[in-house]
Amino acid sequence: MLPVVALVGRPNVGKSTLFNVLTRTRDALVHDLPGVTRDRHYGICRLAAAPFVVVDTGGFVEHAEGIESQTARQAEFAIVEADVVLLIVDARDGLLPTDRAILDRLRRGGKPMLLIVNKVDGLEENIALAEFAALGMASALPVSAAHGRGVTPVLLALEALLPKNDVDPLAALPDDGIRVAIVGRPNSGKSTLVNRLLGEERVIASDVPGTTRDSIRIALERDGKRYTLIDTAGIRRRARIEDVVEKFSVIKSLQSIDAAHVTVLMLDARQGVADQDTSLIGQVLDSGRALVIAVNKWDDMDRYQREQCIASLSRKLEFATWAPPVFISALHGSGIGELMKAVNRAYASATHKFTSSELTRAIEAAYQAYQPPVVRGHTPKMKYAHPGGANPPTIVIHGSRTKEIAESYRRYLENFFRKRYRLEGTPIRIEFRDGENPFAGKRNELTEGQQRKRKRLIKHAKRSKR
Repeated sequence: MLPVVALVGRPNVGKSTLFNVLTRTRDALVHDLPGVTRDRHYGICRLAAAPFVVVDTGGFVEHAEGIESQTARQAEFAIVEADVVLLIVDARDGLLPTDRAILDRLRRGGKPMLLIVNKVDGLEENIALAEFAALGMASALPVSAAHGRGVTPVLLALEALLPKNDVDPLAALPDDGIRVAIVGRPNSGKSTLVNRLLGEERVIASDVPGTTRDSIRIALERDGKRYTLIDTAGIRRRARIEDVVEKFSVIKSLQSIDAAHVTVLMLDARQGVADQDTSLIGQVLDSGRALVIAVNKWDDMDRYQREQCIASLSRKLEFATWAPPVFISALHGSGIGELMKAVNRAYASATHKFTSSELTRAIEAAYQAYQPPVVRGHTPKMKYAHPGGANPPTIVIHGSRTKEIAESYRRYLENFFRKRYRLEGTPIRIEFRDGENPFAGKRNELTEGQQRKRKRLIKHAKRSKR
């Protein structure tokens, strides 16, 4: 296990910015608006002599209620599991009563601490640090996280505090396993599903739409398999998005689809399939990712409502019949086992390894069963095939006049491959490539005399036929 460093402090002191600097990523959502970060966000810092885990947390506020109290609880969890805590303060705001209250809370925990005075750029460092001497910390480290300054002294100080172990640092780095992005409209139950899978209150789940703002990656091991769950912010229609933070949240949610192996689309069974849901499936198809459709809140519906929901699914998701829905209750846990089995099947299908010989035999069988329509007196020919990649499975078919193959025949081939290899939950891409004409350009290489002789032979042949 890698040692853990937690970043705590008031809202908007630069914790997420420092997290991105230490992890050399842009994983944490950064904005001037206080309270953007709510859940714990984990990353790996590889800048020091030995790697360690960095945990970004939401800000502590006085008299926290509602979402703010749940955010503070997430920060408390991070402090408990940390080996070292970095208390981040704002040099421009100076020492505030909330900073003292947070420090008192940390001292009761007894964890090693470092005081990080952020946003010192443009200020006289000694004067800025002097104000925080009243906290009684042995030393304060000046940092400008926005410009990446002052990070090296922080790393050296951490090296002296973090526990040493004999584990190979590279071997200790976590295995991502199957990356599963959980997406959907706001309040469809994404965070509730994550907490149910983990068996703990890992992310904030609330009836208030828009609770999750950032895309949170969480490791999971279940039935001997490793996963990385990616909890994302709810995605609404663009016309309804006005808040700048929500726009960034939606962008990160869509990026999570690209980063995943399998996407789980959460639907609210009580609301049916909305246009935004089909639009999200379109995003998954464009990314070529495997898809599992999870119909949540199924236990709250009577028989008639379930029949209406199933009819809506079959009607509106006709273009994605290869991703059969799984009916679950994230709150009570019913259907979760079937959901994870569907995720495993989709991943296995998306990463299926083909060989050129078996694909060539498959297109021969498909061609014999049903030939492509004749185009201008000629039938397109398919000669051989080979794999072109995975996730999604890509099949490259070579032949002649393949550009004339109709879209309906392409769909026939997709269904043929899907049935032959039992591919479930993944799109299939088929690329057609025409073979080069061996006689192309040869005529231009003939001399003028040879061309005249060729014309005479053609005329003689025509007269003989008459």
